[in-house]
Amino acid sequence: MHYQWNFAILLRYVPLLWGGLLYTLAYTAGTIALGLLLGLLIGLGRLSKSRLVNAPLVALIEVFRCTPLLVQLIWFYYALPVLLDVRMPAWLAATLVLALYTGAFYAEIFRAGILSIDRGQWDAGRALGLRPGVMMRLVILPQAVRRMVPPFMNQSITQLKNTSLVSTIAVPDLLYQGTMITADTYRPLEVYTVIALIYFCILFPATRFVQAYERRAAA
Repeated sequence: MHYQWNFAILLRYVPLLWGGLLYTLAYTAGTIALGLLLGLLIGLGRLSKSRLVNAPLVALIEVFRCTPLLVQLIWFYYALPVLLDVRMPAWLAATLVLALYTGAFYAEIFRAGILSIDRGQWDAGRALGLRPGVMMRLVILPQAVRRMVPPFMNQSITQLKNTSLVSTIAVPDLLYQGTMITADTYRPLEVYTVIALIYFCILFPATRFVQAYERRAAA
């Protein structure tokens, strides 16, 4: 059967697609910022030699890294409110899950980056009489950040793709708006082709930028 493509029908839905894209970008930027903060705190905590500190943090990281993001979204939105006896709006559940999920990955990037710094740098900081917090801020982190940037950027690109899952709990992101347009037009091929192209137009340049940065850093 020959399918007749008709992209012109989507022109009147451009405001919906634009609004959904803004939601997607806002969730991406917001959860990356929260994830970086959580990742830094958890990553620094993972450096502790105390098992009382380390064990809960390891458990938190592994739970979020080793379970599907879609399952986490559904669990936070439907199960957690029942357990806590509170009402959780979809936007809050999506924000918490995306921030914790990416924070778990960022935490390991922070930890690995910090541990990759040569032991002599730590010894030099102690020899200068720097307190641990000052040494971390002025000596260790500036060097570690250079090594962390490529994996951070790759994880952030992945986060943009992950935001598409928030549509499952009715957050009006780009994919959710596409679902609504499909229900109205019965043209899923055109709708999802356009959505795929929008994601590609954002992600492809970002991916190329990361690759260029990695080559320059290696050189």
